Amino acid sequence: MHGILEQIVTLWVVIDPIGTIPVFIAITAGASAALRRRIALQAAMVSAIVLLFFLIFGQILIDALGIGLNSFQVAGGIVLFLFALTMIFGESKTESEQRALSDMVGDKQRMPNPAIFPLAVPSLASPGAMLAIVILTDNKRFSVSDQAITGVVMLGVIAAAYLLMRLAEPIIRLIGEAGSAIVSRVMGMILASVAANAVLTALLHIITTGEL
Repeated sequence: MHGILEQIVTLWVVIDPIGTIPVFIAITAGASAALRRRIALQAAMVSAIVLLFFLIFGQILIDALGIGLNSFQVAGGIVLFLFALTMIFGESKTESEQRALSDMVGDKQRMPNPAIFPLAVPSLASPGAMLAIVILTDNKRFSVSDQAITGVVMLGVIAAAYLLMRLAEPIIRLIGEAGSAIVSRVMGMILASVAANAVLTALLHIITTGEL
């Protein structure tokens, strides 16, 4: 139960459904209700496919490169920690992704499908989420059933993100953009703790077993 709860917290933080709400509102401003529903659904589906790819093939990529689990977990924990620091001290997801979106709006020729960028990638299927999925589904530590549970948890978080996008307007009116930024920073603190725990656990395993 503790492991499942930790997975829920980790994936919720790195996928950050709440932080995606203002981005969704920004890119769907002026769109019809039907178009907003379609964009939300497409973003959820694309992000789920991307993360499922890393769930299934992430370990294969690691093995092909000859990277040890503990080394990867240390590196992954450090990257997740740095990602958490950007959530705490840097621009919030709202600010950075809305700025990227506004830059592209000025260049209509290269503006992609907003459901894919910035919603699906990198807002929902962020680099941190991809990395977390690989760490949480390592073949040497987790059985197929454990990995299936992780996949279900991940899909549940994506489903929650879809529902929040559908309810985006009333939510943003309730908490405001400032509230969204506060939530993002609190999530960053939680992610920093999870990342530090991953690094310390891997280092302890390296010291006790000598396995990289």
